[in-house]
Amino acid sequence: MKKGKKIRRTAGILLLVLILAGMYYYVVLPPINIHASGFWIFVMAVLAALLLLSTAKAARTGASIHLRDVTYSIKTKKSVKLIFALLILTAAAYLVGSVLSSPIVNAKKYQKLLEPETGNFAEDIKQVNYNQIPLLDKDSAELLGNRKMGSMVDMVSQFEVSPLYSQINYKGRPVRVTPLVYASAVKWFTNQKSGIPAYISIDMATQNTELVKVPEGIRYSESEYLNRNIYRHLRFHYPTYMFDQLSFEIDEEGTPYWICPVKEFTIGLFGGQTIGKVVLCNAVTGECQSMDVEDCPSWVDRVYPADLLIQLYDYHGTLKNGYINSILGQKGCLETTAGYNYLAQDDDVWVYTGVTSVSGDRSNVGFVLMNQRTKETRYYEVAGAEEFSAMDSAEGQVQNLGYQATFPLLLNISGEPTYFIALKDNAGLVKKYAMVNIQKYQNVAIGDSVSACEKAYVKLLRSSGNASAAAGEASEASGIIKRIVQGVVDGNTHFYVMLENSDLIFDVPLADFMEIVKYAEGDKVSFSYEESDPVCIVLGLK
Repeated sequence: MKKGKKIRRTAGILLLVLILAGMYYYVVLPPINIHASGFWIFVMAVLAALLLLSTAKAARTGASIHLRDVTYSIKTKKSVKLIFALLILTAAAYLVGSVLSSPIVNAKKYQKLLEPETGNFAEDIKQVNYNQIPLLDKDSAELLGNRKMGSMVDMVSQFEVSPLYSQINYKGRPVRVTPLVYASAVKWFTNQKSGIPAYISIDMATQNTELVKVPEGIRYSESEYLNRNIYRHLRFHYPTYMFDQLSFEIDEEGTPYWICPVKEFTIGLFGGQTIGKVVLCNAVTGECQSMDVEDCPSWVDRVYPADLLIQLYDYHGTLKNGYINSILGQKGCLETTAGYNYLAQDDDVWVYTGVTSVSGDRSNVGFVLMNQRTKETRYYEVAGAEEFSAMDSAEGQVQNLGYQATFPLLLNISGEPTYFIALKDNAGLVKKYAMVNIQKYQNVAIGDSVSACEKAYVKLLRSSGNASAAAGEASEASGIIKRIVQGVVDGNTHFYVMLENSDLIFDVPLADFMEIVKYAEGDKVSFSYEESDPVCIVLGLK
């Protein structure tokens, strides 16, 4: 009878631990993988629970447990001693594995996780195309998204906008997309049957904001509470996968997907993180597809999170001469600057950031571009101002207005590496644009529009004797005016002229060429101009 009672108590303890472990697993969702820190913590939590309950069972006093009872139980009961030993061994293995996986003992391996190629700026970075310049940063996109949501009276009481705002290339244009989320647990309960009805798409070049409705509803998202929660859905499909940051994207047909990169550790148990696989999860149907990174379709833009790419390059730059040198002497150590931005190129999204010495001398020795889909990394040796110095320089040009500069975007203007900066007012709205020469950051041009800013910048380069900017004067055109139209852009009057036997459109700003008012259709005119898209920029009028 006594033996049967003991068996029932042991079974009760195991059942209780099993229930607690199941609840922990359902909420925390640790991967069943020895390379995942969460798995080791899960195992230690289970062992700790077993130890606590076994010690309580073995304690001599029934009403309360004293420290001396616990000590006695650990010393005398074989089952308690075994669990305690397993807990200590697991914790020790975790700590030793963490040390042996760290850069302290694997500096060379960490330094080789990323192998940048040296690129040619003029060849690799194409001349600026206004249709592909993202004029907004994430904060400005959030303002537009919230404003759009506020106008949707049929949805605003039930849903909110997710803060994700993934930047992608969609049909050749820079776009940020983000799903709606349930406004609260109650709103989830009343709406989860039909799912989330839409996502928001913001064209970063035109600032056009669209709420795109999904008739079938987005049924798998971060705001779901039970099995349709995207993290729980992925865990039950792939119990051993270690997922990195998820991103929300759309394919070329506008179908919403979750892009789920899978971590791979290449150094010891927990070190040398990279991305080995990627899972594409249809946000409507929940259908999942796992594939190697190299097999990822071209419409996917974000496989490698920007933070991971920045970290990998920092390992490459700081560990060249070993770990100790990276801490003490720091000879030859380089690191990325404190911010980054995105550049659309070749239908991919590239992370841009400057490279500076660890001494923090407010100057860059170059910059890197890192492909978020393939991890391809290119280094460009262009010495010049650090981004924050350029931001200060741009703000100095409008200090009377109190505008704040956004983190720069790298552009090729007349063959010159140039920082492009949006200037925002206190309400977060973009009011002006600035272009700052990377190598000579005192050369700053300000404009109310991108085209006006670019014209002012090219003139500034030309006046300072820049040969590549002066090359823009080589193009000449003359002929009979076929059509002339007047328009106003950002408060400035422009004349748009077309000549006979030519499809080009010439932009003639009235402020620069007042004599254009003398011309009419049928008159002969001659231009010196610089080719641009969609209109040619007039540099001279004859």
